[in-house]
Amino acid sequence: MLEKVNIKEAVNSTEKLFEYLRVGTLNNHMLNVLQAENRTLEFHVHDNSDEMFYCIEGEFDIETDDGLTHLCEGDFVIIPKGTRHRPVVRSLVKCLLIEVEGTLNKDNTGGTYE
Repeated sequence: MLEKVNIKEAVNSTEKLFEYLRVGTLNNHMLNVLQAENRTLEFHVHDNSDEMFYCIEGEFDIETDDGLTHLCEGDFVIIPKGTRHRPVVRSLVKCLLIEVEGTLNKDNTGGTYE
């Protein structure tokens, strides 16, 4: 049977900041939602896969060596593999991240990914 997921309900189901909540798997890609606020991660690179950030609610920036890309509700950006980047979050944001299984670790999530 198919499982329907409401992304807004999923991201609102936790009040914890920086908690990665898996809402699905697509082939070998993880779909995680998370809430973040007042945090800038260290620059990092994913050598083996692209990464997608989708802004569900709020707004934030993705910083690369080329500058800042500002995302608002409904926007998404794909970070090509090998691109040095970091999220810059000033106010509460809710987002969906899509990346290959095994991409997330404590080093590229500010120590919050389990």
